[in-house]
Amino acid sequence: MKQLIKKLTETYGPSGNEHNIRKKIKEEIQDYVDELRVDNLGNLIAVKKGNGKKIMVAAHMDEVGLIVTSIDEKGFLRFSKVGGVSEFYLLGQRVIFENGIIATLGTEKLESMKELKMDKMFIDIGAKDKKEAEQMISIGDQACYYREFSDLNKRIIAKALDDRIGCCVLIQTIKDIGQSSNNEIYFVFTVQEEVGLRGAKTSAFSINPDIGIAVDVTATGDTPKAKTMAVELGKGPAIKIKDNSILCHPKVRNHLIQTAEKNNIPYQLEVLEFGGTDSGAISVTKEGIPSGVISIPCRYIHTPSEMIDYDDVLNATKLLTEALISFE
Repeated sequence: MKQLIKKLTETYGPSGNEHNIRKKIKEEIQDYVDELRVDNLGNLIAVKKGNGKKIMVAAHMDEVGLIVTSIDEKGFLRFSKVGGVSEFYLLGQRVIFENGIIATLGTEKLESMKELKMDKMFIDIGAKDKKEAEQMISIGDQACYYREFSDLNKRIIAKALDDRIGCCVLIQTIKDIGQSSNNEIYFVFTVQEEVGLRGAKTSAFSINPDIGIAVDVTATGDTPKAKTMAVELGKGPAIKIKDNSILCHPKVRNHLIQTAEKNNIPYQLEVLEFGGTDSGAISVTKEGIPSGVISIPCRYIHTPSEMIDYDDVLNATKLLTEALISFE
């Protein structure tokens, strides 16, 4: 599974440009599902057919990134962010464009780091002037972090663990569950989550499931002087109670808790005071869909070096698999 994590996290795929990562996920699951399709917005929908409840499980394929807004006479690129990107995490970082061009981030002269704003930064692709830059990059081209996967034994560092790690959990669950569930399960690898849960909105409307479950990362409170939060790396997947997009339905939340306890799966309870997941969009689709979330604890979210615990991933996969089998 670590090789799968490496493969997915190192793949280019900012919001709105998910075709590369979608292709790799499709290759992993096409032999394990009854139906596979791509909808109009670009969501990859894999179906395991059954006669029970219709359950939608979602993890988003996209990652945060940058988009080129202009090119100056010296060939430097001005840009805007795609999703929740911080200037402080960008400083000195390398990024990669879809065409393989690698660049670095620089700033205008600053008297203080308090002046560090996106409009004072630029992308340097090594071009000598505007003409050369325009032969390499166009307005509207997108870039994402350029970082390799690092295996620290129990811990993993990579870019785009938000939410390629959720995609890995879905892929492994598809393989593990086989024909064990009587439910009809829609595994949806969504697009454009980082810019407004857009893929989850359209796919949930189309599927109209009885139950919705998102698998995504969540923040932790286990680093020095971190914001107080009762979630730590290595203590199991977190079962969400609340974030800014959803109050998880008691039916789904309690089922996840009972499944974890019945199968001796370590878990944590999560109250996130900011952010949201695909479950927020799923839950308010049509007449409303009871929804919940399995979260992977993650440090340094939206940076080039997000960190997770490998055991949490394995336990999240087990929890999701057992929950899907036992839903009645």
